[in-house]
Parts: sequence; C-alpha cells; structure tokens
Amino acid sequence: MSTRPQRSVDSSPDELLTIGAFARRSGLSMKALRLYDRCGLLKPADVDPGNGYRRYHASQLFTARLIEMLRWVDMPLTDIAEVVSAPGERGAEILQTYWDGVERRITGQRELVHHLRASILGGDHRFAGYEVRVRDVAEQLVLTECSRVRREELEGWADEVKRRLTSAARAYGGPSAELFVVFHGPVTKDNDGPVEVCVPIRYAPATHADATIRREPAHREAYTTITKAQFDMPQILSAYEAVQRWIDDHGLTRTGPGREVYIAGMDVDASDLDDQLCHVAYPIG
Repeated sequence: MSTRPQRSVDSSPDELLTIGAFARRSGLSMKALRLYDRCGLLKPADVDPGNGYRRYHASQLFTARLIEMLRWVDMPLTDIAEVVSAPGERGAEILQTYWDGVERRITGQRELVHHLRASILGGDHRFAGYEVRVRDVAEQLVLTECSRVRREELEGWADEVKRRLTSAARAYGGPSAELFVVFHGPVTKDNDGPVEVCVPIRYAPATHADATIRREPAHREAYTTITKAQFDMPQILSAYEAVQRWIDDHGLTRTGPGREVYIAGMDVDASDLDDQLCHVAYPIG
C-alpha cells in the first residue's frame, strides 16, 4: 500500500514560497501552518527577522500534503510527527500500526452497538448469533490459582497467573488442554469473585503437598464460542446469558460456575478481532 503522495514536480525544490502561496498549493490553511510551525511539525525554511514573514521551500509541499492526508484519517499530531520524521519504511510501519488500532477500536465499538441494540430490543434479540452446543469434558488434573479480584484487576492478574502456571506446568508434562478460568462469583467494580485460573497438566507425582494441584471432575457442559471482538465487557455478558437461557429452555441445570476456556491460550493481545478467542461454558446436569 502506498503511504506517501507523489512529490510535486511543478516547481523547483529550492523555490521559496510565501505562507499564503504555500497554503494555497498545499491545501493547508495559514492558521494550520502556524500551528505546525509552533509544534515543530513543519517549520518554514526562512523567517524574516524584521517582519516575521514565513517562507517555505517548494520541496516542503510533499510533507505538507502528507500531513493533510494523515489528518483526514484522524491521526494525532504526535503520531504524524513520527511519520513525517521517520524514513519511508519506518513511517509506513507507524501508519499501519495506527490504522490497525483504529480498526480494532471500530470493530469493538460495532460489537458493543450490536449488544446495546439487542439489549434495548430485549427478548430473543439479545441472543441472536450465539450458537450453544454441548460436549463431554473428561476428568482433568489442573494446576490452579484462585484469588479475589475486581474487574479492573482481572486482566493483569489473570495474565500474570497464566504465565506462571503455564511455566510451572512443564514440570508435569506440560499443558494437556486449553487453559480455563472459573468464575466462582461475580466480578464487577464491587464484587471480587473469587476467580480461579486452571492449566490442565499431563501428570503429577504420586504424592505431593502442592495445594495448587487438583482434579477437575468429568462433566458435560453447554458452551458458545466468541471472538475477540465479543470478549470485552459488556458484550461478553450476552454470551453468558445466551448459554444460561439455553440451559433453562432445555430443562437442564447448571451444576457448576461459569467459565471461559481459552482457545488462544488466553493470549488476548495476539489475537485478531475476528479470531475465535474462547468458549463461554457452564457445567450441566
């Protein structure tokens, strides 16, 4: 993808233009040029010490037009300064990183709007798009750590515990299945769970005093699969509600707390918004 406009060939690069002429040819207002001068983004080539008149080289039209186009994609001036000052390839990387972030934010906002619209409409609209399935889960031996955390603490705590338990699992043959997180109680600004991170392992010593190893009993569970874009609060609540409603509608009973089984190993940041990220599940009977 081309990230830079073609350089102007309609004048000598060394030609000096008044700020008015430069503004007309670049598409930037004189007010914008003065702002970009003050913040160091686009300095004039010459400033008359007597009257303060600014003049620009014609070769600066390329940079001015680039700035104008970057402003059209709502890039902040600090990011534009990085693009303008960086070599071509590095500038293109900065632009791509910025736009990837914009697309992630828009996709997340779109999912949130869908969630809010469904909530406003009520009824079955809230659960449209969630396919609930049933599977049998075999007994598992798991390394586990449980703590009381509130919503704002959850992501940082869970990421750190996941790394520690995954590393510790090497002593027990390595992880044998997807990592999962069990929510033994609500996690909100006012409620702190508790929350349990579990890493299934292949084996444990015949005798051990490690209280962080336990057996997760075999069970059936109802689950639905969500993408990264559906993962954030409050969108994910619709997935939990969809599974709960399916269980109730089929005359079944929840036999354990809700959980998230991470397809991507809980490496949320490494996933694209459309990637399947985890299963939202409840044990059933």
